[in-house]
Amino acid sequence: MNAIETFCLSKKYKDLKAVNGVSISIKKGQFLSLLGENGAGKTTFIKMLCGIIKPDCGSAKILGCDLLKETDKIRTFTGVSPQESAVAPNLTVKENLLLITKLYGADGNEAEKRADKLCRESGLEEVTGKRAKSLSGGMRRRLSLAMTLAASPEIIYLDEPTLGLDVRARRNLWEIILSLKGKVTIVMTTHYLEEAERLSDAIAIMSKGEIKEFGTKEEILQRNDVDNLEQAFLKIIESDGGR
Repeated sequence: MNAIETFCLSKKYKDLKAVNGVSISIKKGQFLSLLGENGAGKTTFIKMLCGIIKPDCGSAKILGCDLLKETDKIRTFTGVSPQESAVAPNLTVKENLLLITKLYGADGNEAEKRADKLCRESGLEEVTGKRAKSLSGGMRRRLSLAMTLAASPEIIYLDEPTLGLDVRARRNLWEIILSLKGKVTIVMTTHYLEEAERLSDAIAIMSKGEIKEFGTKEEILQRNDVDNLEQAFLKIIESDGGR
């Protein structure tokens, strides 16, 4: 079963075609990494899929629901971890998690249990009483991801989740993300080729608003007759004229 199907999905800003006729199918439980240079259209594509912005044309099915007609329903089983941290800086880690669980309908006792569980699963137990603004970048990303998981989503969108993190913090976050693999459908945008190779089942390479390649790492290397993902990425981007 496909979790996500898009059909010629497009979005234009004035004269810029941010996303240009993207058609793609992502299987339920699959982990897809979306690669591309800055301005390739990755974030716009994610925002359309989770209902933050409306496409100009095209359509999509998200777990069988019509993206344009059933947006509110789609939001109930979708989690988004944006580039910009969505945490409340003056609240503690625990308070952020209590807030989000209550927003999703949990009462006092249930909210406490779910917040504690999210802290444990995200490695935040030692910082539960700290204000979010005092956390390291890695810990803030963990908190953002924990908040994304508060509603037990079936589909998760991660928009450059490890951007700006040091090697240790990045790998710590990888462990949390890998623990979700196969349990939910994950679409992750990233600039790190190693990250895409390490985490994903499939890779899509985007350039100038279009999906130029899609498949497993091995399929992409074979089709482009190269030895590694970096060579494939550069070959595809350069053949498309770069930015």
